[in-house]
Amino acid sequence: MIGPMTATLAPTSGRRGLLDGRVLAFATIVISALVLRTAVTSITPLLEELGDEVGFGSVVAGVFGMLPTALFALFGLATPWMIRRLDLEAVAVWAMLLSAAGLIARSLVSDTGLLLLFSAVALGGMGIGNVVIPPLVKRYFSDRVALLSAMYITGVQLGTAIPPLVAVPVAEAAGWRISLGMWALVALAALLPALGLWWSHRREDSRTVAPAPATAQVAAPVTGDDADAGIDADADADAPAIPAPVAEDTGGPLMRTSLAWGMAGMFGMTSLITYSIFTWLPRILTDAGGSAGLGGSMVALFSAMGFISALGAPSLCARVPNPFPVVLVCVAAYLIGFAGLYFAPMTATWVWVVFVGLGPSTFPIALTLINLRTRTHQGSAQLSGFTQGVGYTAACAGPLLFGVLRDATGGWAWPFVLLLVAMAVMTAGSYQATKPRMLEDLW
Repeated sequence: MIGPMTATLAPTSGRRGLLDGRVLAFATIVISALVLRTAVTSITPLLEELGDEVGFGSVVAGVFGMLPTALFALFGLATPWMIRRLDLEAVAVWAMLLSAAGLIARSLVSDTGLLLLFSAVALGGMGIGNVVIPPLVKRYFSDRVALLSAMYITGVQLGTAIPPLVAVPVAEAAGWRISLGMWALVALAALLPALGLWWSHRREDSRTVAPAPATAQVAAPVTGDDADAGIDADADADAPAIPAPVAEDTGGPLMRTSLAWGMAGMFGMTSLITYSIFTWLPRILTDAGGSAGLGGSMVALFSAMGFISALGAPSLCARVPNPFPVVLVCVAAYLIGFAGLYFAPMTATWVWVVFVGLGPSTFPIALTLINLRTRTHQGSAQLSGFTQGVGYTAACAGPLLFGVLRDATGGWAWPFVLLLVAMAVMTAGSYQATKPRMLEDLW
């Protein structure tokens, strides 16, 4: 079978250097990962100041808190459709373009509605980026999925942790507009290699290879995508080619697979727990007699634990056929941490927070499985969109329900029951998601 040759895809055999022929793809993935949470965590430390300056209260502040998961869900579901219409590389460009435009525009306005609107634009771009990066890894680094997954998940963690640390000092020194707008520079830095990757891919697509005469037909070398699909380059050249399953027009079959729903449950419930802890951990500790400073430092510790899982989970996930036992370790960490925070929140607080922080290791596991459980970048894009779209939709309810249960009962018992229920759903979803099988084989 003879087709267009794409020099930037995975090699036909053996392992080549990490950047050999794919520098633009590497830069696009790594720098884009740094962008994907900046619109969220750069604004939250400044909401009180923005409320005084622009003129909004706690209700609008709550809307800002719900926007990220809502936009991530919406664009998570829409991005696979965009990829089918525009191509993967073009959608990566749009992700960073919208992110940069929204970050710049919201730093220039002085109206609550416009601030929300342009925040939504930035978050929409980042929601697209959430879905685009896994299939980019699959397409260009199918030989190094674990390494690239660890790198981009670490980048997401850095983009989550750094903005809130510098937001207030920069705002005090240069004003809140600079504090918000400066993150557009990172998005613009990611846009440049994304444009180069898109242009390079268009040039490769524009090349045509004349078909060889029937009497001298020779099988073409296997590209990265062909290798993923299991096509044998040594097969009889005269035999009819059997195309690999492709994720075009497969929304219905995708939704009928236990793998897809398992991934969505694993990802969504992990996100629900994580956003609930981010939102309510300070209040849990202050109600127990702790200071506001303690609450802030424990949220920072909870965030920092994400670096451990980001660095270790993808490699571990790639080395074992079924990483469900790792999920069970995460469940045990959750149980220890939740019990400590509920029964003895002011005794060895940091120990409980460390255990709770290890629980969301299922987040990088889920992102890595998107590629490990698909054969092609098309399948990866479909599974990524479904996992994150449905998952973030469910996660939206977490912080809100947690607060409603707290206000309705006057205590923390039922909010913690909510976390236990979410953990149980996450475990059941993980059981399906971690089984060693391929999505395309289930269609």
